[in-house]
This record gives sequence, C-alpha cells and structure tokens, in this order.
Amino acid sequence: MGSIDKYIFRTTLASFAVVLVSLTGVIWITQALRGIDLMTSQGQTILTFLGITSLVIPALVLIIAPIALMISISHTLNKLATDSEIIVMNAAGFSPIRLFRPFIYATCVVALLVAFIAVYLAPDGMRRIKQWDADITADVLTNILQPGRFAQLDQNLTIRIRERKPGGLLAGIFVDDRRDPKERVTIVADHGTVLKNADGSFLILEDGNLERFEADKRDPALVAFGRYAFDMSKFSNQGHDISLGVNERYLWELFDPKPDDPIYMQVPGQFRAALHDRFMAPLYPFAFAALTFAFLGTPRTTRQSRNFSIGASILVVFTLRAVGFACSVMAVKSPLAVVVQYLVLVLGIGAGIWIIFTGAVIEPPAGLIEAINRSNARLLQLFRRPVAA
Repeated sequence: MGSIDKYIFRTTLASFAVVLVSLTGVIWITQALRGIDLMTSQGQTILTFLGITSLVIPALVLIIAPIALMISISHTLNKLATDSEIIVMNAAGFSPIRLFRPFIYATCVVALLVAFIAVYLAPDGMRRIKQWDADITADVLTNILQPGRFAQLDQNLTIRIRERKPGGLLAGIFVDDRRDPKERVTIVADHGTVLKNADGSFLILEDGNLERFEADKRDPALVAFGRYAFDMSKFSNQGHDISLGVNERYLWELFDPKPDDPIYMQVPGQFRAALHDRFMAPLYPFAFAALTFAFLGTPRTTRQSRNFSIGASILVVFTLRAVGFACSVMAVKSPLAVVVQYLVLVLGIGAGIWIIFTGAVIEPPAGLIEAINRSNARLLQLFRRPVAA
C-alpha cells in the first residue's frame, strides 16, 4: 500500500469511525429512552439500565455501518475534490479503478466488522438482553416491592408494602387487583412473606382483610383471614426455559435448526429470511462503496457542481437498502424474494464497478439543468425586494 493509498485509507476509516459513533449514539439514545421504566418501575440501578440497553448496540451497528461507510467515502471524495487532489491524481495517471483501491481496503475492514457482528455479536447481545430481562423478572418480587412505593406489576394490579423487616418479612401490605372485569379485589394484610416453590411464586399474606366488589352486586363482600396465598407466578420466570427468537439465534443455529424447534415449526420462513440477511450483511458495504464512488469518484473541476452526484448517490443507496428490507420481509413467505434480494444486490455492485471501470461521468441532462436554472431565476425575481431610491 503506497503513501496515497494509506492517506485515503486512514481518512476514510477515521471518518467512518466518527460517523458510526455519532449515528449509533443518537439512535441508541432514542432506543434507551424507551426502556427508562427499567429504573423507574422495576427499581434497577443506572448501571443495570446502561448495561442492558448497550447490548442492543451491535444490532444497531449492523444496520448503520454500511450507511456510515457511504457517508465517509462521500466525505473523503469531496475533500479530495475540493483540494483538487483527484484532478492531480488523474493527471498523474491514476485510473478510476486505481483510485478506488484504497476505498476497497477500507470497505473490506468494514465488511469484516459487519460479518463478525452478524454471525456472533448481534445475536449474542440480543440473547443476553433476554436472559437479563428474565433474571430481573424472576426476581421481580424483590426488586419491585420497595417500601413506601406503589408498584404496578400489571395494568390492573397494584401492590404496596410499608416496610421490609429482617428475615424477608414484609409489613403493611396493600393489594389492589382489577384484572378480572367482573370483580375487584382489595387486600390489606398486617404482614407477609414471599414463598417460591415448584408450584410457582406466592405472596403469603397473614392477618388481614379481603374485600371483593362484584359487578352484579351492590355491596362488597368482606372476608377476614389469618393466612392467604396470593399467586404471583405470572410475574416470575424462575425455573422456566428462555425461548429464543430468530434474532437471538447464532448463524449456525439458523443454518441448521432443530426439526422439533417450536419456533421453527411455526414460522420456518423467519429462519430463512434471517439466515440470508446475515449472509448479505457483509455485501452491503461493497455495494454502497461501489455506487458512492461511481457517482463521486470522477475527476471534476472546482467549477463543476457535485450536488447532483451527491443527491443521486444517496437516492440510489437508500433505494437499494429499502428494497433489501422489503425483500427480507417478503422472504418470510416467499423464497423467491431471497433470489430478488441477491439479484438486486449483485446488480448494484456490478453497476457501480462497471461505471468505475468505464470512467463514465454521471451528470443530469442539460435540459434539466437549464430548467432548474430558469426556475431559480424566476424565484429570485419573485422574492427580490425593490431597492429604495
């Protein structure tokens, strides 16, 4: 790798890192804000919240990395064109495909990163999220039932305890259960404990009153009890196996699923779509790089506008990715969509390489440019203010 190649390679990767971190950070914040209730309603610490939400970053990078590469290549080419370095390289005998070589090196680095994320890192992060969420839910009675707080375990179930005492004793328990539309149950107990056994999780209430309001009756039924077991098994996953979805499966698990896998038996098309998405993930950086360079890599003078080329490259790249998303959704029901997805991707890479080899300059038609200029002139005349004498 020569000095020019190293210069372009370092510039592209440095720009890629900045863009990737920026875009991933912005999108991660929007995703993390959706899980803010992990701290508020479930009593988790900020470290637990950050740990769980950060596990989704590999899945975000898997989608953002090719787009960040496109932006970094556009930035590098625009920088070379602004400084007239592309014109100098072209005058020195650099062909377009020769100039494209350092960008291929950078694209290979990004493709390897995307491949590793698609094969292992993204599904590993997703299954860690599910495991962590199951652990939190399994210990929900310990984490949510905080003294002095009304904990809403379900949409129509609220529990409050006054204080915790040594030995796991809960004092001053209040339960408001409105899950059954035909009745409402309100329980007040002096104290209670949490019991977990093979049958599930139970809140054992002692020395209290149970008040039941039935929809078809005017007066409530009041029952005093010495000991009452309130079933909390729904809010505990302890002792149950975690069911992994398609996104939590490694590549080899998608490639060779077990025939008796319940999810595979119900929706085999999702396994097919996810498998081919993982295969095609490292190919998108090559398609984005080839198409971006095809539009922006041609030598131009500083007087020539590059706005059309930038806009056209963005439109083509995002159209290619949108078609990929659409084919991925349709691949769940139709294997033909997978073929179309591969075909579109190969055509995109092939078209970009063909333009680079031939050195074709992609410019808008002259008539379109004249029409735009006339329209701009009319707008300037329309909004131009008269100058006072």
